[in-house]
Amino acid sequence: MMNSTDNIGVDPDSVPAKTLSTGARIPAIGLGTFGSDNYSGDEIAHAVIDAASVGYRHFDCAAVYGNEHLIGPALRQVMHSGVRREDLWVTSKVWNDRHDDVIASCEQSLRDLNLDFLDLYLVHWPFPNTHAAGVDVASRDAHARPYIHDDYRKTWAQMETLVARGLVRHIGTSNMTIPKLDLLLRDASIKPVANEMELHPHFQQPALFQYLLDHQIVPIGYSPIGSPSRPARDRTPEDTVDVEDPIIVKIARRLGVHPAVVCVKWAAQRGQIPIPFSVKRPQYLTTLQAIVGEPLTEEEMCEIAGTDKNNRLIKGQVFLWKENQPWEDLWDMDGEIKQ
Repeated sequence: MMNSTDNIGVDPDSVPAKTLSTGARIPAIGLGTFGSDNYSGDEIAHAVIDAASVGYRHFDCAAVYGNEHLIGPALRQVMHSGVRREDLWVTSKVWNDRHDDVIASCEQSLRDLNLDFLDLYLVHWPFPNTHAAGVDVASRDAHARPYIHDDYRKTWAQMETLVARGLVRHIGTSNMTIPKLDLLLRDASIKPVANEMELHPHFQQPALFQYLLDHQIVPIGYSPIGSPSRPARDRTPEDTVDVEDPIIVKIARRLGVHPAVVCVKWAAQRGQIPIPFSVKRPQYLTTLQAIVGEPLTEEEMCEIAGTDKNNRLIKGQVFLWKENQPWEDLWDMDGEIKQ
């Protein structure tokens, strides 16, 4: 078995896991597979194969990423190399235009991923609003509408059917807010085990984070190093850069690592599951090693907690339903669901 000091990889048994409300164990770090506009599907599929070879067992996928048909053969190759299916954790997500057709969407993802079941299936966004590829932030889907809980409840009922049919082991949410989760937890027969959300040192979402912990919902954090590869439409002048934060840089110097490693280490120690994306072995290997390496000190954790700037990077403007509408309406920032 490999050990965590090898340059060639990390023993997957040494990677910590978090326990879901069902008792299942999910690896405490995953590899994201959203390549944005910067990487091809083939590059990402190769990264999945190589990341598995260095110790990753958790892969975060989605139909809308457009690469599941390439990741499927990669996962098959991983299993042919000797990794058991039960040792993998594969997540996928239903896209906004399939809220009325969840079961067929899941079945397509299973075919593309060459799997009999998914470990976790998420509703990617709580809105059925979609957009054409490459549009700018001012673009609005003519059929876009606000969050309607009766509609979401019907979508969630289909998610529950997937569990009953054995197509997925667990179901969860993504990009949700406390008011929306309140309604879902009130009405759901099967509670979400996880919520995937933007989380990094400059955007820590403390209220939602604590809400999830209080309700036994595991936070899964995307953009854990501040999403340097995010699409151009998601960039605004006021955005800050986590890996340039003086505190993050200072800690990185102490550890002799890149500041991105500090962000991932902080995430795992805080209690969320980071899903960093990279197609470069030195990057995804060092982030995996960060999870099993020397922990940050309590003082450093407190210092990083103080770097929060409430700087949301993935604002979601393309999912708005009115012209000239502020992006904040997507996120129920005053505790009320906007209509």
